[in-house]
Amino acid sequence: MSLASIFDQYPERRYIMFGGKGGLGKTTFSAATAYYLAKKGHKVLVFSVDPQASLSDIFERDIFGQGAVEIMPNLYAQEIDADRHIKEYQNQIRQKIFDMYGLEEIPEEIESYIQAAAAEPAMEESAIFDQVVDIVVSAEYDYYIYDLVPLGHALYYLSMASVYDEWIDKITKLREEMEEYSQVASLIQRKEEREEDMILKELMDIKYRINTSSGILTDKEKTAFFFVIIPEEMALLDTQKAAGLFAKYQVPLSGFVVNRVIPPELGQQSIPDYLHHRLAMQDGYLQRIDQLFGNEVLARIPEFERDITGLPMIEKVAEAMFGPIPEATPA
Repeated sequence: MSLASIFDQYPERRYIMFGGKGGLGKTTFSAATAYYLAKKGHKVLVFSVDPQASLSDIFERDIFGQGAVEIMPNLYAQEIDADRHIKEYQNQIRQKIFDMYGLEEIPEEIESYIQAAAAEPAMEESAIFDQVVDIVVSAEYDYYIYDLVPLGHALYYLSMASVYDEWIDKITKLREEMEEYSQVASLIQRKEEREEDMILKELMDIKYRINTSSGILTDKEKTAFFFVIIPEEMALLDTQKAAGLFAKYQVPLSGFVVNRVIPPELGQQSIPDYLHHRLAMQDGYLQRIDQLFGNEVLARIPEFERDITGLPMIEKVAEAMFGPIPEATPA
């Protein structure tokens, strides 16, 4: 199997993800895969869910917070501005308080809570997650390529669904139990009931959005997840642990891509002892990778002579990943 064959054999897998530790090349592979698919005639969006996004650097375009930006025909890229989304979310909360309770202004203690919540680290992740839902449910593109955050945060996104499920189910059950004792005796009581229904509706909407996004992450028919690894000890250990955790959440694993492989033909040239030692060490790790993951290793990508920035270098990476890139129109 190869990367190209995975895409050819499973054309229905339209949500593509590269995961792994930070700094291994996930963003590079996401950009190169988007380039490959766009060249084949598919409309593709590659988007970053990492607060330390680098798609702007790779494409050499300022795309941060500007929505989906066209990089070339069929290829669009997006970096999510979490801070702006948090401010929008705060305003939505204020408006909902006005709508539900008919207040003329937000009480000081509630406003303080809204401001303090924005500083919580989880708020940034939640804001990014929320925008991801907006992106993937829009169904505007043939392929969606996630430039994922480091593995721990990706697992956090998945775990959010089960937490919200349990929490909202309990609230819904309590709401139904309380309804048995509720009596509509006045306009005030009816107003309170409508307010409760609005709150419950809001919670159910949150549950739907999170389950929609997490459902995509675990959909074996529509999703392809690739682990990025490098031939080093810690990377191998971390990947083995992460693969086990992802299996727990039933994320469909499509294979492994090995990055930063020093070309072995260098060993036949006159090179410093340092490089000879590096090649020998790398060979040992590559053998271990083959032993651990076997035919799930879909590609070995060489170390390039310079940083991957700009479309010409992205094309080189795409060719290393997929082979020659024909330009064609999909059926």
